[in-house]
Amino acid sequence: MRTRTFALTAATSAACGAALLGPAALPATAGVPVPETPPDTRVGPAPGGLADAPVTAEELLAEVRSCRQVSRGKYRTDANRSKATVPVCSTTDAVFWKADMDIDCDGRKTKACNTGTDPYFQPQTAFQTSRGKPLDSAALPYVVVPAPGRIWDYRKSGLTGGSVVAVIYRGQVRYAVIGDTGPAGIIGEGSYALAEELSIDPHPTRGGTASGVTYIAFKDSRVSPLESRAGAERRGETLAREFVGR
Repeated sequence: MRTRTFALTAATSAACGAALLGPAALPATAGVPVPETPPDTRVGPAPGGLADAPVTAEELLAEVRSCRQVSRGKYRTDANRSKATVPVCSTTDAVFWKADMDIDCDGRKTKACNTGTDPYFQPQTAFQTSRGKPLDSAALPYVVVPAPGRIWDYRKSGLTGGSVVAVIYRGQVRYAVIGDTGPAGIIGEGSYALAEELSIDPHPTRGGTASGVTYIAFKDSRVSPLESRAGAERRGETLAREFVGR
């Protein structure tokens, strides 16, 4: 990690059948009550309804409007910021913070992330793949959390490498994992791939965004293998539905 400046009915059919017959074709038994539609065809939400739709940014943000602070203090968003303004807040099922997004381009050396594109490049990440290799920032959406310190220890909040995080920016929701750690006094960083997913400039030195990012990290939610994007997305959507009470 480096620190730098910038930077989701069924309708009745009996009447339709009668209408197709026309008035002259009605049988003498037309007045006999039509049996009720079997219950199993009338129970449950309509396909494509709210229960089937992805959880929205609005739904998630409604759950994190107030803060029950769990951190002992607040974090700075960049090394050159003298004022600490970001607390880590807790709910029963998650912790969250609202900050900026600096770009983490560490780990596996790629065309996008290397010493040529990022003068702060480091060839390792705090957490590794299932094969013991550094994570690929350019391919895996992940979040950087502050190293354990006097302000907050992510491990005491039920988080670890591979924990699922819902990241919200400008009405978009993306699911990532915790993949790296950074300085103990700074918060607000995501991988190159996560920035791309959120339409944030992913360039490691001039990219990122100065504000407007909400991170919701779900407790006891580790994905395995950590590098599985599909696993994080599936688990994230399930956890988000529970979080908003779907």
